[in-house]
Amino acid sequence: MSDRLDGKVALITGAGRGMGRSHALLMAERGADIIANDLNGDNAEETAALVREKGRRASVIAADVTDVAEFSDRIRAAEAEHERIDILVNNAGIQGNALAIEDIDEAIYDAMTGVKMRASFFATRAVVPGMKSRGYGKIINISSSFAMEGSTSMSHYTGAAAGMLGFTKAWAREFAPWKICVNAVAPSLVITDLTINSMGWDLIHQIESRIPLGGRTATLEEISYSVAWLASPETDFITGQVVAPNGGLPIVGI
Repeated sequence: MSDRLDGKVALITGAGRGMGRSHALLMAERGADIIANDLNGDNAEETAALVREKGRRASVIAADVTDVAEFSDRIRAAEAEHERIDILVNNAGIQGNALAIEDIDEAIYDAMTGVKMRASFFATRAVVPGMKSRGYGKIINISSSFAMEGSTSMSHYTGAAAGMLGFTKAWAREFAPWKICVNAVAPSLVITDLTINSMGWDLIHQIESRIPLGGRTATLEEISYSVAWLASPETDFITGQVVAPNGGLPIVGI
């Protein structure tokens, strides 16, 4: 077995910066061609250019993942261009903000669940027919450690992250007959612009201090290692599972 992704095509949502870009670049280093989605087309193009510098093919879907009809059409067009989509990483997310439930109105709630859950559901729906026809596929859902331990605020984000774990379990069973593996990655804190804007440094430092492995946050690369591994042939007998690169915060399920 190998962690190489040669000959594979990976679609990554929210790939214009942060974790999504990190996932794209590591998978490209390991041999995958990349379809980079982002609402910000310029950011997605930057990711694609970096992928090409690594000698891999890259294309861009500059689209709003919550526009189900357009995004699904663009996915199918990209699949036709690349002749396959072997890997889907449901990574797209939006700023959560440390809000009490009284401060989360319908618009805030709908925006969160729309990007995190609804878009992931329909992106998966778009790629599954091709994966079934080839009898192979890898779907990796990005969740959060909050989904396992709860949070003192931003329950809309925590609920959406937990929903991604529910999708993972359901799809793992549903798609198993076609050798499509579905797993989740649930990181703890990663310092990105989104994290800083959502939580602020005071809360970030509070959580950092509780992390057993060195009292620090994960690097982007440390999260991407888990994502790329789950996309590789080394995990062809792993499905319905959660990998949690969180430095020991929390430790659950043992």
